Amino acid sequence: MKAQSQLIKKYVEEHLQEAVSLLEMLGKIPAPSHYEEKRAEFCKDWFIEQGGDEVWIDDAKNTICAIDCDKHEEIVCFMAHTDVVFDDQDQLPMRREDNILFAPGIGDDTANLVNLMMAAKYILQKKPLLNKGILIVANSCEEGLGNLEGCKTIFKNFGDRIKEFYSFDGYMSQCTSTPVGSYRYKISVQEDGGHSYLDFGKDNAIYTMVSLIQDLYEIEVPTEEKTTFNVGNIQGGTTVNSIAEEATILYEYRSSSQKCLSIMEERFNKVISTFEKDGKKITTEILGIRPGKGDFSGKDLESWTQKNIDIITKYYDGSIDQRPFSTDANIPLSRGVLANTIGTIIGGDAHTREEWVDLTSVPQGMSIVLALILQYKMTE
Repeated sequence: MKAQSQLIKKYVEEHLQEAVSLLEMLGKIPAPSHYEEKRAEFCKDWFIEQGGDEVWIDDAKNTICAIDCDKHEEIVCFMAHTDVVFDDQDQLPMRREDNILFAPGIGDDTANLVNLMMAAKYILQKKPLLNKGILIVANSCEEGLGNLEGCKTIFKNFGDRIKEFYSFDGYMSQCTSTPVGSYRYKISVQEDGGHSYLDFGKDNAIYTMVSLIQDLYEIEVPTEEKTTFNVGNIQGGTTVNSIAEEATILYEYRSSSQKCLSIMEERFNKVISTFEKDGKKITTEILGIRPGKGDFSGKDLESWTQKNIDIITKYYDGSIDQRPFSTDANIPLSRGVLANTIGTIIGGDAHTREEWVDLTSVPQGMSIVLALILQYKMTE
């Protein structure tokens, strides 16, 4: 193990400037969710240049670099997402102040992706013997209403072959094994409406919606795991002297437990059904579903996670944050697959245009990713 640590250290030192340059190039490429084509093509070309001979872009705009997956039935997936939360179609703005690099999406998730790519380069060029197939994925649609479509497609295509899963996302110190699932809806109410004076007494869509919200907020949440709900947006009506014809809200409920999410779904549908039976015109549109944790051994996941934490703490000496988060790991965890989401960069202000990363943390992040992958190297 000491010899491997020295090899990792040497590789990281020799390739640090290359990693920073890669981050500066990749971080300028726009990649809104569902529109990651430019980054996908960049990553594909880069993996091929490093020696990848099984590299492709799938229908979901995931860039996949498969290593020895034809030699092993079991696969370990290592993933970091290409999309950012901003809709920019032109080059993203970037500036550097000493060792701090600023750009939208630079930490979430571009720097984590770069650390994964640089670790993959080591595997592609050194070609260690592996005891499982390694699937390196620069995936699409992790953010917001991307609804984890990239990760869902990976599991659709590789299915039960994936036995263990790593998502590199967030900031260093984070090692998440508990997902936050969510169900998100757009709910609309339609009424006839009319003139506020001449048609006084007609049903008002805003009033109906307020009544609906009241009933949604009276839903009793399950207590097995933390479960929440929220109305985050409301729109409706036209003018002060019009009886509103339509009102719309955005509504979600969340939990780490898929069982609790299913209970909330049942109670949500019951509220909607009650209004429909009263003759109200209610339209519900599912905006996105992120599943919670499925039913599998907590002890197995706990011990596997601790093994990964032991590796992380060889390179990071701070406390480890194991709080639940909503990430690509929701998908494997919902299927009973061992999965962690691990941050590999120091930074801040995620989801703002002033997001930043500390470039001096890149060596730690590269080391963590590479050490995690090298767990699957055959012992000599």
